[in-house]
Order: sequence, then structure tokens, then C-alpha cells
Amino acid sequence: MKIVIASDSYKESLTAAQACRAIKQGMSRVLPTAEYVLVPIADGGEGTMAAIASVSAGEYYPVNVTGPLGAELTASFFKTDQQTAVIEVASACGLELLSQDQRNPLITTSYGVGQLMLAALDAGCSKMIIGLGGSATNDGGAGMLSALGARFYDHNDQLFVPTGGSLGQITRLDTLSLDPRLAACDIVLACDVTAPLCGELGATYMFGPQKGASKQDLVLLEQGLTHYADLLVEQGGTNVKSVAGAGAAGGFGAALMALFGLKVHSGIDVVLDAITFGQLLQGASLVITGEGLVDGQTEHGKAPIGVAKRAKAQGISTLLLCGGLSEGYQAVYDHGIDAVFSATPKVLDLPTALRLAPENLANLAENVARLVQLKIT
Repeated sequence: MKIVIASDSYKESLTAAQACRAIKQGMSRVLPTAEYVLVPIADGGEGTMAAIASVSAGEYYPVNVTGPLGAELTASFFKTDQQTAVIEVASACGLELLSQDQRNPLITTSYGVGQLMLAALDAGCSKMIIGLGGSATNDGGAGMLSALGARFYDHNDQLFVPTGGSLGQITRLDTLSLDPRLAACDIVLACDVTAPLCGELGATYMFGPQKGASKQDLVLLEQGLTHYADLLVEQGGTNVKSVAGAGAAGGFGAALMALFGLKVHSGIDVVLDAITFGQLLQGASLVITGEGLVDGQTEHGKAPIGVAKRAKAQGISTLLLCGGLSEGYQAVYDHGIDAVFSATPKVLDLPTALRLAPENLANLAENVARLVQLKIT
């Protein structure tokens, strides 16, 4: 029998590839002769580049870029043989690059992502897939635009690179100097966030606190994003204040959406299309998917739901293996998931649960395989 294992990462414990291997390890104890197809997946956040690279011909391009607090770091993009660059915003300005006490969306910048985009254009890429998850910024992509040639001026008519806390200081924006190659490049924005740019459910108020913003900071950040959005409209752009997805990654995509008419796409659908997931499913008897925590939010565009929908379309059952279950997890049953299993065998503190994740996930997969074996014998 053919079993497709398509798992997302288990945050802070297992990458998507590690989760897939742990599931295979456990299932192989019971079903050693089965054909296993391992498909690490992601929904636009961390792991998006690795997921596409795992099944695509191409190579990684390391680039020295400006990190979220201005220090230089090395980030990479993956260039496929089809001249597509896969870029993760988090690789250049991600939360995971900063300690808890370093997180401050007033001063973090997306400039490094713009440098990655420039490097991709220099490498001859005609398409970019940009994963928007996990940013430490709230600058509306102003840093990225600066790296790509846009010019921001303050009240003294001096050039500067705005951050989240200084968006309100912009008095003039010149986009005529943006790299002209952008207009001919097919840019796909991928994420699982539907937040608008502004408002109570927008970039600042929804995600600012986890990026280190205080209540006072939130007011300043929101005012800055609102002012910035108005400036984009003055440049001939679309008003994206209330557009779904414009608030992803601290509003990173808002500038590209306003100036180039882009839309945010479901991250998991972008990934599954890129890896031709439908072909990988052909001939499969079962699909196993996974993520760290399954709750009422999982049904809203998370990776396991995207996998289950594709499998269901081909008449294949899907089982979801996770690190833990929380309130509202039963909603996934309405979206193609046939059964959900938690890998946590007993009450554990979080550090212990994270440390034991590979062992516990493999043991869970073995138990699931025993149920599968009952059905086929």
C-alpha cells in the first residue's frame, strides 16, 4: 500500500521533514513493506522554502542582508529550474532571529527581504513565491520597498528607511525609482493570515503584542500604518487598509498589493500547487498529515486542511497526527479530516513535551498503523 505522509512542522520541536520521518519510523514498525511518500509541507510560514525545495530541482542562493535590527546576516532563497525564487520573509526579519528582549516592532525592518528580492531578480528569476509568516516587523513593507529603490523623505526632506515606529514621519514617498524589473515579475504572496492592514483585527493589534509592542506602542504603530496606507494611495496605489491578508507579516505585502495589484493567496494551496501534490497522491491508499496543535483555528486555512481537501477530492482518507488538541478541534472533521490523534501520552510540561516530540510522534504513528493494519487484514 502507498501512504503519503504530508506534515507541517511542530513548532519549536520538529521541522516538517523531521515530523514526516518520525511518522514513517513509527508506521514502519507495523507496516514495513508499505510504500511511503514523505512530503514536508508549510502554509506560507517557516518551512515553505524547504517544502518546495524538497521536491523541486534547483539550488539555494545565500545572500548577505540586513537583519531585523540592522545587523548583517546571511539569508537564502531557493531558485527552481523554472526560474522561480522561493523567499521566506522570516529568513531576513523573522521573530525567531530575535530573543524575547530584542523584539520591538517600532525599530525592526523588512529591508533584508527587499535585498533577497533584488538578489532573485539579479539571478534571473521571473517569478517569486514569498512566504509571509513569522515576521518581527510592523513596517508595512517600507523597508523592503526602500531596498527595492523606493525613496522615503521626512519633514526635513531627508531620505530615511522607515520602521514601524517612524512610518508617521514620512512626508513624501517616491516610487518612480523602484526596480523596473518588479513590474514584469510574477509575485505570489503566500500566507494563512486574513487580517487586514488596519483596525482592531489588523496587523498591529492582532500581532503587535507577540512582536514586543506595548499598549502605547500599538497606538503609534497603528497611526503609522494608517498614514503609510494613505501615502500609497497618493502614489496611485489601491487602498488596502481593509483588504484581507494585507496585515500579514506586519503589513509586508500591503505595499506590493497597493502598488502592483497583488493578492494574498492561501499559503498551503501555493505550496501544494508548487510541489504538484495531486500527482504525489496518485495511487495512495492513505494520507497522514500533521501539525503541532490542532484547535478551532486549524480549519481556517491551516496546512492539514489543505492536504485533506486535496486527498478527499481523490477519494483518499486523511488522518491528522498532532502534538496536542485544544478547544474546537472537532471542526476539522467538516473539512476532510477523518480522525485526529494526539501524540502526548500523558500530562507533560511544555519543555518536556517538546523534547520528547520525536519519540512520542513515532509511537503514535505506530499505534495508528496498527489500526490501519486491522482494516487491511
